[in-house]
Amino acid sequence: MTTPPTTGGPSGSPQPTPARPAQPPRPAGPHHPPPPGDGLGWLPFRPTIRIRLTLLYGGMFLMAGVLLLLITYFFVEQAFRDITLPQIVTGPGVQIRTPDGRFLTGNDVNVWLSDSLSSQLHAELDVLLRKSLMVLISLAVIAFVAGYTMAGRVLRPLGRITRTAREVASSDLHRRIELEGPDDELKELADTFDDMLDRLHRSFDSQRRFVSNASHELRTPLAINRTLLEVQLADPSTSPDLQQLGRTLLATNERSEQMVEGLLLLARSDNELLDRRSVELSEVAQRTVDQVRPEATTREVEIRSELNPVAVSGNGVLLERIALNLLQNAVRYNLPDGWVEITTAPGPGGVGELVVSNTGPVVPAYELETIFEPFRRLKGADRTRSDKGVGLGLSIVRSVVRAHGGSIEATPRPGGGLTIKVRIPGA
Repeated sequence: MTTPPTTGGPSGSPQPTPARPAQPPRPAGPHHPPPPGDGLGWLPFRPTIRIRLTLLYGGMFLMAGVLLLLITYFFVEQAFRDITLPQIVTGPGVQIRTPDGRFLTGNDVNVWLSDSLSSQLHAELDVLLRKSLMVLISLAVIAFVAGYTMAGRVLRPLGRITRTAREVASSDLHRRIELEGPDDELKELADTFDDMLDRLHRSFDSQRRFVSNASHELRTPLAINRTLLEVQLADPSTSPDLQQLGRTLLATNERSEQMVEGLLLLARSDNELLDRRSVELSEVAQRTVDQVRPEATTREVEIRSELNPVAVSGNGVLLERIALNLLQNAVRYNLPDGWVEITTAPGPGGVGELVVSNTGPVVPAYELETIFEPFRRLKGADRTRSDKGVGLGLSIVRSVVRAHGGSIEATPRPGGGLTIKVRIPGA
């Protein structure tokens, strides 16, 4: 299921491609290294800005509390150390009995009082430290909760901007943020985003008008040419040479009409769908099978189908175009006595899956990235044969799939050919 190559001279004839040195395979996508100094890779969840602000608020409060506790402990300890007891002088034969039953005389009384005071001060400092730590931990928890709440309030306008951007990307360009509130950085960001949407809206309107005008300007002369050629070919007095020339020109004109229709459909299908309805994907696939079967019979290609009911959300005409382009591509770039298999079934996550597999030439895995590009064809295919299309079929399929919010995946079959899997959101 491939399309012909892009190589060729100005007249459309294939040109030999010079051999290029082997290059190492490129990665599947751009590699973005983690930002330096992030410091939150140890978290078991995604460190959103709200989480970062919460950790910042709570961490700063915790650090300030620890510092305050250490300073308070230091000053209280210094104050306790400055406490001194007056010296007690006992007379001859006077003994003082301690709570533990000892009898002290003379200077032993002052030593005992000093040791008792020191032990009591250390015990009181330990109690103060434990209670302060408990209070600090409790306040830190409250600070983290309050920080999370406060960060949510601060970032609420940013969340509104994000939701509006998603709605614009998934629906149309008529939505605006129109953020109200103080004239701060977030309002400036929202106003800038609204201005950008205005410019994009004007640009897309201009593009749609251009597509509409181009549709008329390009179709009209091609239709006139086709009519003139058909009238000339219908004339029985036309010589065989002119008959052959007319058929060649008619095939060239038909190819140009296909290219114009494909380009217009490609331009229109790049936008997100606004009007979605529930479409039975198996019925769409069955209609396309009926349309392609005569051509498959002519090319000696067998069509197999396993169509299970599955409802998807989208446009029935465009979904039929997906299945039709995939089936036509699979039949036209197949081998004699080959086969094409089309299946529909529910997929994971509530999506509908349309899978088209076919036999055919071996497709290198490194060329799969190019088959969905307009006018890109695999090497070794015949570009000059107009019966294989103009190289826009798979490009239109990808654009229509994107307009439906779905995904498309192509994998080569070991024995040759492709398996293309399309996923469309369910109804």
